[in-house]
Amino acid sequence: MTSLVESAKKAAATRAVNTHLLPHHRYVGIGSGSTVVYVVEAISALGPDFYGPMTFIPTGSQSKGLIRAAGLNMVNLDERPLVQDKDGNMALVELDVCFDGADEVDEELNLIKGGGACLLQEKLVAIAAKQFVCVADYRKQSPRLCTQWKTIPIEVLPLAAPDLLSRLRALGSPAPAVRSGLPSKAGECVTDNGMWIIDAPFPPLLLEKDGEGNAAEGKWEVSRLASELLKLPGVAEIGLFHGVNGDQARAQGKSGQAQKPVAVYFGMQDGEVQVLTPKA
Repeated sequence: MTSLVESAKKAAATRAVNTHLLPHHRYVGIGSGSTVVYVVEAISALGPDFYGPMTFIPTGSQSKGLIRAAGLNMVNLDERPLVQDKDGNMALVELDVCFDGADEVDEELNLIKGGGACLLQEKLVAIAAKQFVCVADYRKQSPRLCTQWKTIPIEVLPLAAPDLLSRLRALGSPAPAVRSGLPSKAGECVTDNGMWIIDAPFPPLLLEKDGEGNAAEGKWEVSRLASELLKLPGVAEIGLFHGVNGDQARAQGKSGQAQKPVAVYFGMQDGEVQVLTPKA
C-alpha cells in the first residue's frame, strides 16, 4: 500500500509540474507535506537550464530544506522584489504559480490543509500566487470536507487557546483539542510562527449548492464556517482554503485573495492521474 500511495503522489506531482511550471515563470511557491517532495523532484528533473532563472518561495522549514537540498534559488515570501502594480504603486511581485498538497479536497475544490502545521504560511504563499495548483493522492478526494479528514486545523495564539476551545464547542465542534507535539516533542505542537494548532472536528461541511445548513447543529457551509472561525479572537489562520481561485480572482478584480486551486491533480490507484478543475 505504501509504495502504491507514493507512486500515486509522484505521478500527480510530475504531471502537475510539467503542465503548470512554464519556462517564463520566475517566482514559484513550494508548499509543505509528503507530496511536495515529489514536486521538487519533478522540478529538479527539468534541469538547471530550465529552473535556473527561477526563484522558489517556501511555506515553512520543511520546504526550505527541500529547496536547499535540490540546489534551487530561494527567497522568503517577504524578501521577493518590489514591482510597480497597475495603479502605479510599488508592491511585492506576484508568484507565477504555487504547488502544494492538501489533507482533503471536496467537489468544489475547497481544501482542508494544516495536517503538517504549516497552514498559515501555506495560505500566505497561495494567495500571493497567480495560480495555486494542488497535488494529492486518491485518499484525499471526498464529496464533502470533514468526511475522511475529520478536523479543521486552526492556528491560534497560545494565550487564547483555552477560551477558543469553549468558543469552538459553541459553534458545534464536539471535541476540539490542542494538538500534541508527541511523539517527537513533549507538550503542544508549536508552528514555525510560534503558535499552537487546535484541531476542531465538525460534521461534513456543506457545499454552496447544499445551502447554509444548520449552524445550531454544527452543520456548516464551508465559507460560512470559515467566516465564523476567523472572527474568533486569538485565531491567526484556519485550514479551510475556500472562496475563489487565482483565475476567478483576477476576473473579479480580487487580486491577492485567491485561496482555492485552479486544478487538483490526484494520483490514482491504477497509476493514472485524475485532474479536477472548477465546474463552469
